[in-house]
Amino acid sequence: MPRIALCQLNSGDDPEENLKTVRSGVEAAAAAGARVVVFPEATMARFGRPLAPVAQQLDGPWASAAASIASEHDVLVIAGMFTPADNGRVRNTLLITGLGQHRGYDKIHLYDAFGFAESDTVAPGSEVVTFSAEGTVFGVATCYDLRFPELFRRLADDGADVVAVPASWGAGAGKREQWEVLVRARALDSGCWVAACGQADPAATGVEVNPKAPTGIGYSLVADGFGRVEAQAGAGPEMLVVDVEPEVAAKARTATGALANRRL
Repeated sequence: MPRIALCQLNSGDDPEENLKTVRSGVEAAAAAGARVVVFPEATMARFGRPLAPVAQQLDGPWASAAASIASEHDVLVIAGMFTPADNGRVRNTLLITGLGQHRGYDKIHLYDAFGFAESDTVAPGSEVVTFSAEGTVFGVATCYDLRFPELFRRLADDGADVVAVPASWGAGAGKREQWEVLVRARALDSGCWVAACGQADPAATGVEVNPKAPTGIGYSLVADGFGRVEAQAGAGPEMLVVDVEPEVAAKARTATGALANRRL
């Protein structure tokens, strides 16, 4: 039964300062007994600043430092960063490091919606990623990926019982409601636990950000395969710690038939 911590935070412009926040979050999560520690999308550097200057490879100094933190505390860390792509763009990458892992997931579905064009500066990924930790198969997705149930069903087909979803959810009318509904719906679609960790709401902590950038609303949550919310954060920085039972995923899939009864 893996114990997962979700570290909801406000990342800033400076990757080195954000690493300090990763360290303090991992220290707190490990002290609470967590073995998997999830940080938001754009933990390396928040949206609203130029991304190409901060992008680094997975063997670069930022990811290597995060790997050292994970190793020091014997945990697996999932955190949003940016890696270089062609034509001056970057990839919106989740770093997965620790407990024998060091790899990335490049966000597949880019946030060209609600007046924002992520594809102007970010190149899409194409690989669906699963991995094993603590005897459990995990999948990963990023923020806008939540709007695409096919990805979560594919992750379940690939054996995932838990999907970690780092996010930097854009604010606006009805956006909190959409976030909560989508997390629970993807859990129901796939039978997976969905552990969705967002950036905190900058307004809750008095942080000034680019008002046009998706810089977070808070309200991270964990839902099981029946769509039940097991834990939820508020708007500001907060850590959630949840024990997830993989057996619940199997029970949910059997009960709902959402995967077995597909016809399309």
